[in-house]
Amino acid sequence: MTQRIRFPFCCLIRGLAFPRLLLFGVTCPSVVCCLLLPDLEGSAHLLLLSRNKSKHELGYCETEAKLALSLDFWTLSSENLLAVLPVDPVKENYVRKVKNCIFSIAVPTPLKSRVRLVAVSKEVLEDILDLDLSVSETDDFIQLVSGEKIVSGSIPLAHRYGGHQFGIWAGQLGDGRAHLLGTYMNRQGEKWELQLKGSGKTPYSRNGDGRAVLRSSVREFLCSEAMHSLRIPTSRVASLVVSDDEVWRDQFYNGNIVKERGAVVLRVAKSWFRIGSLEILAHYGELDLLRTLLDFIIREHFPSVEVAEPNRYVDFFSVVVSETAQLIALWMSVGFAHGVCNTDNFSLLSITIDYGPFGFMEAYNPDFVPNTSDDEGRYKIGNQANIGIFNLNKLLQALNPILDPRQRQLAAQILEGYPVLYYTRFRELFKAKLGLLGETKGDDDLIAFLLHLMEKTAADFTMTFRQLSEITQSQLQELNIPQQFWALNMISKHKLFSAWVSQYLLRLKSNMNDSDSERRKRMTTVNPRYVLRNWMAESAVRKAERNDFSEVHLLQRVLRHPFQKHSAAEKAGYSSPTPSWAKDLKVSCSS
Repeated sequence: MTQRIRFPFCCLIRGLAFPRLLLFGVTCPSVVCCLLLPDLEGSAHLLLLSRNKSKHELGYCETEAKLALSLDFWTLSSENLLAVLPVDPVKENYVRKVKNCIFSIAVPTPLKSRVRLVAVSKEVLEDILDLDLSVSETDDFIQLVSGEKIVSGSIPLAHRYGGHQFGIWAGQLGDGRAHLLGTYMNRQGEKWELQLKGSGKTPYSRNGDGRAVLRSSVREFLCSEAMHSLRIPTSRVASLVVSDDEVWRDQFYNGNIVKERGAVVLRVAKSWFRIGSLEILAHYGELDLLRTLLDFIIREHFPSVEVAEPNRYVDFFSVVVSETAQLIALWMSVGFAHGVCNTDNFSLLSITIDYGPFGFMEAYNPDFVPNTSDDEGRYKIGNQANIGIFNLNKLLQALNPILDPRQRQLAAQILEGYPVLYYTRFRELFKAKLGLLGETKGDDDLIAFLLHLMEKTAADFTMTFRQLSEITQSQLQELNIPQQFWALNMISKHKLFSAWVSQYLLRLKSNMNDSDSERRKRMTTVNPRYVLRNWMAESAVRKAERNDFSEVHLLQRVLRHPFQKHSAAEKAGYSSPTPSWAKDLKVSCSS
């Protein structure tokens, strides 16, 4: 049985019991022959683009190559996946139980009404996909990112996986509204997998319609870019398109079904394999396929693990444990709650994927739950670290059938080390947020003391740390908190605030070769001024529903530089207290 995390932050400070901290392009590959896809009515058509004339083999390209000005010489490949991983022999696209494969071939279903491009990520297009921004204005691009056409070399796939949802094995899940278009290798030699979300039904759609709505797609587009700018590993979104297709959703799972607009995002990640990708194979006893998939994942994505090593699966598990602890600690450092930490939403590469009812915590509260369907608070922000242990234990259970007794024991010991890994990284991050250098015995107490005051005064998590980055030591020492530091003003009303300030200032004196200006400069690089608050996303969505995408674009610009002050963001109140109209907003569950 795995242990729950119990860290020393529940210690007594000055006689007070403190709760635990938050457990808290121009492409160079030659064109791959395209698989002839079944000509299904209503499915995407093959977009025949000009063949790339480069003589370079797949994976080799001049890094100085210019960005592509069209899609004429731009190709994808599904070869690296399909050469190793088996595909469902059934080609028809209907919902069914699928066995003994990793993927099913499934062609996107084009939207019926006019498609409009809402937003693109210039950084993703240029730095990852080698496409000039002007390409996004072409019809070929719109057809590609909406699922209407398939580029040469692409064989659209839906991935088969299972998972534990809210702690219970849910059986077969899979890509119910997503299509993996293929792999792109850019001029830096990086491989990226492109996936459409909201692009129609697949064999894994269960009772779903295969669509996504504008509301959730706007939120995913903005949050994935925000998380990247916060330096947190994440999938990215290259584009967002919207149509007038009618999609019906029960937004809060309360029986109130409303009509919304269908949307599609083009997502990119190094890999979309998740814990559930392995769980389903172990559950159905497909152990040879489990080994095949694991060896493929290790070879493609875990360069530190030797594929020929007999203990490779244990080494793989060790990396996943370490990087999962790192990822969740990073989430906590910016107050991010994923909302649905099921094993099918936990990446084997330890990146943030599958944005649903996520939320950035505003008032500090370890019991913050962004998901209105999470009645028991299983995925509250203060429990994310423990959920990490649960999910990693399910990963270990999936690996156990292919491990010998000694390897199982080693892997279990690795999992037991997770709390220390998580706590060490968490502590490092929060020390940096407070500008602390070096090591002193009382650092844990100092962090816990501040979070206790924040919880008691319902102080804003993001702005408390940001304003500590901006206020001078002399202002703190005199307890002279300027009015614009509204979050600190909230905490200052607590009778123990002055005691914390005294401890904090005393600790800052131990920073070797440091100055107040250097401290503030350093802290502003790790404490964002802007995060995607729920009310900000909701405001952008409301306007987008009226075809006004101005706030989507404003938020995109602001969230690309979350540590820098932005005049338009200040005018919009993005660093101000939550507006009264937004205090009771709920985070949408359906997407």
